[in-house]
This record gives sequence, C-alpha cells and structure tokens, in this order.
Amino acid sequence: MGQLRAPDQLRSGFNHNAYSKRALGTRSARAAALNSLASRRLHRPIANRASGFTLVELMIVIAIIGVLAALAIYGVRSYLAAAKTAEAKESVGEISKLSALVFERELAESELIAGGAASKPAVNNLCGSANKVPLNFVPSGVKYQPLTGAGQDFQTGSTVDGWTCLGFSLTSPIYYQYSYLKGAGYVSPPLGGPDPGADGFEAAAQGNLDGDSANSTFARTGIIIGKHLHVSTQVFIDKEAE
Repeated sequence: MGQLRAPDQLRSGFNHNAYSKRALGTRSARAAALNSLASRRLHRPIANRASGFTLVELMIVIAIIGVLAALAIYGVRSYLAAAKTAEAKESVGEISKLSALVFERELAESELIAGGAASKPAVNNLCGSANKVPLNFVPSGVKYQPLTGAGQDFQTGSTVDGWTCLGFSLTSPIYYQYSYLKGAGYVSPPLGGPDPGADGFEAAAQGNLDGDSANSTFARTGIIIGKHLHVSTQVFIDKEAE
C-alpha cells in the first residue's frame, strides 16, 4: 500500500492560486457573455424603431400638413378680403358723417331787409346728389384711379350739391364705385336696406372684388323727421365678399 500523505503535504500539493484564477476567469467570461446578450436585446428594438416611419404614420403627417395648408390659404384670403372691404365701410361712414354735419349747419340767404320787415328763416338742408365715381361703371376685380382736376370725379358739385358740398374726396386708387343720393335713386332698398324716402339721403359703395357677375353693396342712409336727421345705426351690407 502507498504511503499516506500528511495534511500538510496535501495542502502543499494543491495549487490554490491556479484554481482561483480559473474560477475568476470563468465567472468573468460568463458575466461578459450575459452583458453582451442583454445589450443586444436592449438595443435591437431601438434600432428597429429608428429605421423609419410606418405607412400609417406618414399618412397622418401628410393629412395634418394638408389641413394646416388649407387653413392658412383660407386665412390669407379672408384677411385680404377684409382689407379691401374696409375701404368701402370707412368711406361710406365718412360720407354719411359729413352729410349729417352739413345738415346741422343753419343756412340763411344773404338779403337786404326793408324797414319793418323780417328776414327769411334759417333752414337745415342736406347736400344735393353727387355724381357717381367712377361715373359709368363698377370696378370689377380692378382699382380705379380718381381724376383730381377741377370738375372731375370727387371735384364736382357746388356749395349746395355734390361732393363739393360734402367736402369728401378720395385721391388714391379705389376698389368701389361711390355714390351720394338725395331723395331718390337709392341702391340699397331693393336689396333689403332701409329706404330713406324723399326726405333722406344714401351714401353707398358698390364693387366686384372677384370679378364675377355679382356686386357687393355697402350703404348708410339717413332721413329727416321734423327738424332732425336720423342716420341708420350701421352700414347695410349685401354680398360683402363679392
């Protein structure tokens, strides 16, 4: 039988350092393998998601862009139309205001009064009708440049009639035909606007911004009741965007 080794001999024959190194190496290798696998599993979905959009996502984006474009176009058109119609509203309002101011003035004839006699009473009168500007047509999708010479366009009338009586004039290009009428020939009553009758007036603008067969109308009227002039509360509008 062989000889038995003493415990010290057994311990001396076992290489603890080599065993520890092999164990640590095995553990490190396993940990590295697990980390590598986990990393591949973690990053694979991100790589797949970043590779592009799905068809549904692209269709949603295109639909949103289309809606925004349509809203932008509508907004721009509305803004441009509002800017153009502002000309008519402001001008009609100014003409009616001037007509009311003229009426508030008391007019008295210049006369020689004989002894024991009395003068004629002062009166309040509206200005007489004015020529339309432009005279013979409603601008259709274009602007009209008013003439500024004496006796032309807004430079017509007298101290009791027309644009001269009102003191109204436009010198810049205009989109609308403007009129001031007293007593008859009004343009807005047939369209549903208030009728000022034989003792009233109408300040009006007619245009055709889009160049079709329909005209837009803006008008403000006033009527004399007793000795007072009553002006409509707001501008009458028919087919504003035309």
